[in-house]
Amino acid sequence: MVTRKRLFMILRLSVTLIILALLWQAVDGQAALDLLLRADPLWLVAGVITLTAQTVLSALRWRLTANRLGQTIAVGHALREYYLSQIVNQSLPGGVLGDAGRAVRARHEAGLKRSGQAVMFERLAGQLALFVVTCLAVAIVWLSPGGITLPDWVLRLVALTGLAMLVLLGGLSALSGGTTATQRQIGDWLSAFRLAVLSPSVLPRQAMLSIGTTALNLSAFALCARATGTVMPVTAVLIVVPLILFTMLIPVSISGWGLREGAAATLFPVFGATATEGFAASLAFGLMFLLSTLPGLLVLLVRQPADVTKTDSVSG
Repeated sequence: MVTRKRLFMILRLSVTLIILALLWQAVDGQAALDLLLRADPLWLVAGVITLTAQTVLSALRWRLTANRLGQTIAVGHALREYYLSQIVNQSLPGGVLGDAGRAVRARHEAGLKRSGQAVMFERLAGQLALFVVTCLAVAIVWLSPGGITLPDWVLRLVALTGLAMLVLLGGLSALSGGTTATQRQIGDWLSAFRLAVLSPSVLPRQAMLSIGTTALNLSAFALCARATGTVMPVTAVLIVVPLILFTMLIPVSISGWGLREGAAATLFPVFGATATEGFAASLAFGLMFLLSTLPGLLVLLVRQPADVTKTDSVSG
């Protein structure tokens, strides 16, 4: 019997394969594969190293966030858990199941709610930093003559996204002052976010870690593009790459495969490259990111049987 969960997995796998197949036909997939096969291994290794450093900073950011919410997590444990969540996210549709498992396994000290908040806030802090960097780069390019000419739809997309975020924040803030159960929950979540991310005692560290992960993520994509023969200007790295990576958040494929490649093929011509080069660069990035998560397999293999049983019992 096909369960709804299994059906969603099949649908997302199908969407991923269909998008990649359509892109293969639309952007000359064979030429992109040739670029990928001729990629400079030194640049690819540099990409893996950069993505590994990003994982370390992300684990430290999660540890910091969790600590503010009452969870004490050792550095080594944070790294192991983060690697494990990454390998699960890369292996299963949706891209968040590994994070959910990380929250469940870390629930014992402060409860599942705080544990889930720590995971969500850590990921949100990274996405916010990526968006802020994109907005600043778009503003600089828009106000400066010469260089990259951004299409109007890019400017509208960034502006509308920022406006939507402000409206959402304003709405949540207005609701948080009410007395209903839902309003109290919203207030609790906003208070927890301020405590874990925005309070003056922790904001500088959160900012440094999030800017660091953003810089490493963008650099890794640029290194993979360089490996496949495309040298990206700094402005393109700061504007184009975030827009490509944001598509991975759309939960209709497996770990963003297909969507990321489609965005790269669409956006690379903005700075003078070709759609084929964008397709090849995105494939290289996806493969290197997958390679950088392989330590998660080792974590999975050496986990204690009791830990596995405990996690399985909760999941069931």
